[in-house]
Amino acid sequence: MNIGERLKEERVRLGYNQADFAAIAGVAKTSQFNYEKGDRSPDAAYLAAVAEKGVDVLYVVTGARLPQPTDSITASEAEFVQLLRDMDESDRAILGRTARAFAKPQSK
Repeated sequence: MNIGERLKEERVRLGYNQADFAAIAGVAKTSQFNYEKGDRSPDAAYLAAVAEKGVDVLYVVTGARLPQPTDSITASEAEFVQLLRDMDESDRAILGRTARAFAKPQSK
């Protein structure tokens, strides 16, 4: 499967038609068509725009999916992890200290 086929797969997975997806990415519908057909390759700005709508860009480019949370964590825990990853280092340190202060000791 090539980049264009994976891009189309992601677009369909997210429920967009070509015209709407092209508008999200800031390109013409013909460009979207050419990307999916494999005649052209999307640039970084395009990939960044569609990533904001949920496209797994790693999958589109390489064919390898982003790691998904395991079944052992809940959706709210996965959301918390993503928020943590989006923080800068100093905010992450503050949150870590706060979480440790509120955490209940584990009984052994």
